[in-house]
Amino acid sequence: MPRQPRLDLPGIPQHVVQRGNDRQPCFFEEADFLRYLQELKELALRQHCAVHAYVLMTNHVHLLLTPSAAGQVAALMQALGRRYVRYVNDRHHRTGTLWEGSYKACLVDRESYLLHCYRYIELNPVRARMVDDPGGYRWSSYAANAHGTADPVVMPHPMFLALGRDAACRHMAYRELVRQAIADDDLAAIRLHVQRQHALGTDRFRAAIEAQLGRRAGPAKIGRPRKHPESAL
Repeated sequence: MPRQPRLDLPGIPQHVVQRGNDRQPCFFEEADFLRYLQELKELALRQHCAVHAYVLMTNHVHLLLTPSAAGQVAALMQALGRRYVRYVNDRHHRTGTLWEGSYKACLVDRESYLLHCYRYIELNPVRARMVDDPGGYRWSSYAANAHGTADPVVMPHPMFLALGRDAACRHMAYRELVRQAIADDDLAAIRLHVQRQHALGTDRFRAAIEAQLGRRAGPAKIGRPRKHPESAL
């Protein structure tokens, strides 16, 4: 059975995850992280995708993107994958694949889950026990979003801008959000939906996505359809 196309709509944020093949490293030294971010910045501009949050872990990456047109995230990720694999193979004298198949992505409800995804992404190094505080990890968007550190990759989402009347207020509000633990149910939902590539949000959000795309954006309902009274006779 052919795989269905990913859920993809203009103006709807996407949480993107790409893992190293067999969970092996995809970054080997500082120059690799820098090269990936340079390529990401260039291609995001070219494909008109706004990057709101990111983290580059040793063996995988998380990105939070909003495309201005359908197909732009796929074009960005394909070009980024090709460029970065070619660079790594040349620099580190290796051959073969670097990534574990294609990337995974899910649409994210701006109202209910967008800022959860910001925090989920930037707290990855803390959950992995690499650092005690997200500010201690260099290869993420946390410094830009929490402290206003210049980062040419990052473009704030309107929901982030709504956190405060000016930059200082927004950064303070975001730092406070990050200090609050993400509920276990929300952590599980983010992981499950990106793995299954389902729309992450409220029932209303999912229904709106399904109406626009004409296909399911989440799991099928379990069990038989309920019978109408007249059909039960």
